[in-house]
Amino acid sequence: MPAVMLAPEAPPLVLAPSDAAPAKARRYLTDRFRELGHADDFVGRLVVTELVTNSYKHVGIGHIIVRIFPDVREPLTVIEVWECATRRLVVFPAQPGEDWRFSLGLMAYPDPKGKGGQ
Repeated sequence: MPAVMLAPEAPPLVLAPSDAAPAKARRYLTDRFRELGHADDFVGRLVVTELVTNSYKHVGIGHIIVRIFPDVREPLTVIEVWECATRRLVVFPAQPGEDWRFSLGLMAYPDPKGKGGQ
């Protein structure tokens, strides 16, 4: 079985929670996608913008960490965004009539008590 060669992991991007954070995250993503050989970064830029914006707007304290690295299931790439806040994120189910086509709610894990997600 041939060995799988992955691109070396780049240092994470550490952002202060500010209006400038999403643009800095997009530039980081564009550079990482280029290093990883991805020709199209549109969806990645959309995802990292939403995640960083949500971190800064809804948490607003502590640094925001962005990591982008190849998944073992080529040609997938992992976009990881987390904030250094101590508060747990809660994602509630969609209400009737809400449009979730652009939601990242699918990334939430169910709450063990059945009261939304985290």
